[in-house]
Formats: sequence, structure tokens, C-alpha cells
Amino acid sequence: MAPRFEDGDNPFDFDHRYLGPNYTEDHAAWRATLRSFIDKEIMPFVDEWDEAGEFPRELYRKAADVGLLGLGYPEEYGGTPVADSFFQMVTAEELARMGAGGINASLMVHSIGLPPVLATGSNSMKERIAPQVLAGEKIHALAITEPSGGSDVANIKTRAVRDGDHYVVNGSKMFITGGMRADYYSVAVRTGGEGRSGVSLLLIERDREGFTRTSLKKQGWWASDTAALYFDDVRVPAENLIGEENKGFIGIMTNFNNERLGMAASANALARVCLEDAVAWARERHTFGQRLADHQVIRHKFAEMARKINATQAYLEQCALRVQNGEKPVADLSLLKVQATLTMEFCAREAMQVLGGAGYMRGCRVERIYREVRVMAIGGGSEEIMRDLVARQMEI
Repeated sequence: MAPRFEDGDNPFDFDHRYLGPNYTEDHAAWRATLRSFIDKEIMPFVDEWDEAGEFPRELYRKAADVGLLGLGYPEEYGGTPVADSFFQMVTAEELARMGAGGINASLMVHSIGLPPVLATGSNSMKERIAPQVLAGEKIHALAITEPSGGSDVANIKTRAVRDGDHYVVNGSKMFITGGMRADYYSVAVRTGGEGRSGVSLLLIERDREGFTRTSLKKQGWWASDTAALYFDDVRVPAENLIGEENKGFIGIMTNFNNERLGMAASANALARVCLEDAVAWARERHTFGQRLADHQVIRHKFAEMARKINATQAYLEQCALRVQNGEKPVADLSLLKVQATLTMEFCAREAMQVLGGAGYMRGCRVERIYREVRVMAIGGGSEEIMRDLVARQMEI
């Protein structure tokens, strides 16, 4: 017989974590609002959108209306400012419930495209761009990665040469989330010499002459419009420079820290979805005259999944508190991302084993998550780059 637990002691009481000391009534209210929106506007269509490889553009406006796109952004641009990292945790957990990272990635792509503009862009640029993006009227992507290299940002090759009142941009970008439908792109370009000191950021609009895009087919994140971008003598007004010339590297790295925290939160939440679905299946499925959940080998899988998820959650909340207090724990955020994606990978594999053939079928959350493990482990900085970054911070 399955053991009985006192309130709060059951490791499979998945909603109990919301009662922890880092979560307040405001977090609970936001969770309820966001969950209601996702259950109504997204969950019924996830399978359809994943198979179609896209979702309706109207979803951006709906997400803006409920406050999702503007959460954490300045009020003067239509956002809802919150200096609290745990709202990001709640958002990541609720978006993970759909088990379709492609929808999440493209719907929230402004979270990596817009911050450089708000951090270092001119006031006129902020006023022109931010309100449209936060209202869901325009889409804003980030374009850093190139065909010749991913995480090696300091050595990008796309070049922007000053010509009077314009920059002339030549080069290409690869694996760009939101790349097909975005209206604005924060693009890393080389305006100076070699290395990080020659990197700048430019705001490039989608309708610039000489700017073209090609859709990419992927293993996972099917509903995300991932693209290759090509710049062929694209003229961009000098006023579209984001921040100072040759100072773009710092802005990119700062943005990566926030992206890695968000990706870690999403990865651990997706791991929890795998555990939830595996437990639910094992409670109903019968083999050899008893529930699948009553086999010791299966029960031990659940215990190990819960152990990894809970340990990662503790590390995640520790890092979130540090960020909230104004710290920039680069090494820990890098380790956290590795820890979270390894936890996601483990839980996706174990959940697939528990579900068996049912988990291998399309339309299953675990099947989608299993396909999307690698993009989480690579995107935002691969596991190898993260470990090396940590070693350099340790001055090894």
C-alpha cells in the first residue's frame, strides 16, 4: 500500500511548493490569473499549433492584455514593473504546463530582444519600440548566434560599417528564435576590431532592403518560428545604434544572465511536468496484476526525479534571491543552467520509460519535452561553455 503523508510532506504534492517562504499572495494571484489564461487560450490548441509549426499572431495581443508580456517592464511603456524574480519563476512554471517550449519561446521572445533596448537604447528608441512590443502589436527578437559559432559572442563576424548617417550591414545569423515573424531585431554586429571590444548592437527592422530570412526545421520547438537571417548591404540608420558603439558586448552578457535564470526555471518546471505525467500514468496503468506505481523499480524512479527537481529548485530560488538583491552571480547562474537542464534531461528520459509506448506518441507532453531537451541544454550557452565560464570565474 502506498504510504500516507501529513500535509506538506508528500513530495508528489506538486502545488505545495507554492506555499514556500519566497512566494506571497501576490505571486499566488498572478499564478491564478496566468493559469486561467493558459488553460483557456493555449492548452486546448497546443497539439494543433505544434503540428502546424506556428501559432496565431493574435496570441501576442491576448498575452499582452492579461499582463504576461508587460510583466517586469516599466509602466511608462505599458508594462507592470516588479522588482521580484519570483514572478519570473511563477511565469516559467505556468508556461511549462503546456509542455511545448516552442510556443513559450516565440511568445516570450521579447524577453531577450527588448531588454538591450531598455537598458542602453536612446529614449526616442525606447518610446518608439517598447509600447508596441509590450502591447503585443510588434514582435522583437534577438540575433546573436552565427553559422560560424554559437556561444562565442566575442568573435561574431557580421559587420556594420559606418557610411554617413547609416551603417551598412553584411553577414548572417543562425537559429534565431522568432526570426521569421519578428518586426524588430536586436542584432550583434562588429563595428570595430577583433574581440569583444569591437562588438555593437543595432536595432534592425524587418522591412529593410537586403534583409532576408529563411525558416529552419528543427527536432523540437516546432511551434517556434526559428530562422536564419541574411544581411546583404542592409542600410540601417545610425540612430538605430543600441547604446554606444563597440560597447555592445556588456549589454549582451547582462542579458544572458537573465536569460539563463529564466531558462533554468523553465527547464526545472518542465522536469516537474514529466514527473507529474509519469506519476499520473503509473497510478492508473496496471501491469502484472498491480498498479505500475506499486512496482518498486518505478517508485524509485519517482523518488530520484523528485530529489533532482527539489535540489534544483532550491538552487534556483537561491540564485533568484541573489539577483533580486542586485547581485550578478555569473558563475552560479551558469552552474544553475547546467543543473536544471541535466535535471530536465533525466526526468524526460525516466518519464518516457514509465509511459512506455504512450510516451512515444505525438500529442503527449512528455514526448514533446523529450524532443526539446537538447535545445534547452544548448540555447543561452551550452553546458560546455557554462562549465568553462565557471572555471574561468574560479581563476583555475
